[in-house]
Parts: sequence; structure tokens; C-alpha cells
Amino acid sequence: MYMIKHIARHNDAFSLIELLVVIAIIATIIGLALPNFLGARSRARDARRKGEMQQLKTALQLYYNDYKIYPADSGGPMYNKIIGCGTSGVLACPCQLSPEIDFASGGGGCETVYMTKLPGDFGTSMWYYRVNSGADFCIKVSLENASDSDIDTSHLHCQSKCTGSAALGNTDYAVCSE
Repeated sequence: MYMIKHIARHNDAFSLIELLVVIAIIATIIGLALPNFLGARSRARDARRKGEMQQLKTALQLYYNDYKIYPADSGGPMYNKIIGCGTSGVLACPCQLSPEIDFASGGGGCETVYMTKLPGDFGTSMWYYRVNSGADFCIKVSLENASDSDIDTSHLHCQSKCTGSAALGNTDYAVCSE
């Protein structure tokens, strides 16, 4: 009996073409997913800014209920202070008498707390303006996502109050008094 030995060559490695195809597929998936992921982060930051502006609006309305006027802004090109703290509501915020509270006023200093912490972007990219001799206000912040539909809605609602130095840019989201 003759035994025929058949030796089969088994190649367990991938060919260069197979590796290149896999790398191309992975690169395509990353290329499609990465911009979506980065866009989600900027939309989240914009949502945080818009939420903080609504909280500041509520605090300003509470102040208005007490004083029948909105607090002054610090004026000039950099509107980074609310002048509405202290005993008579005319000191620059944060309230110097109570360092852990940013926006408060009242009889003995800072008893009436309107907002414990002003937004992190306040004074750097978020601006407060008192308009119409204190009868109205405008707060604006520039959003990262220029195609956010809330920008146009805010412009329609606040255009009449956000004028002059408070004029709105293309990416500015605005909140104003009712």
C-alpha cells in the first residue's frame, strides 16, 4: 500500500488586501461618527447656556417684583456685572456681604437671594443689558451651533429690546423681559 501524503498548506494570516479593506471600513465608520459626537457636545453646551439664561431671567423677574425696576448693568463695552446687590440693590454683584451668593439684595445686605451662582459664562460670553430705563432687559450669549432654530425664535421675540450695544449677532441667542 502506498500512502499518499497530502500536505495542505494552511495560511492563518490575513492578506494585505484584507487588512486594508478592514482599515478602510473602520476609518469610514469613525469618519461618520466623530462629527456627530463632536456636534452633540456643542449642542449640550448650548443647551446648558440656554438653561442658565432662563434661570437668570427668572432671578431678574424676582428682582423686578421687589424693586419695580430691573437692575442696572455695569455699562461700557463689557457688560459683565449686574448692579443690583446689597442693601439698596445698587452694588455690583456678586454680593460682597455674602461671598457664596452671587445675586442678592435686601434690608441688611444680601437676605433676598435671587440666584446663588451666576452662570459660568456670565461676563465672558453671556451679557446682561438693562434697557428702556430699567423697564426691560436683554441677555445674550453666542451659541456654538449657528444652525440652532432657537436663535431665530429668540431674535423674533427680543429684537425690539436687544438694540444698540445689545444688538444681536447671527449666532446670539437672546432672552428678554416679557
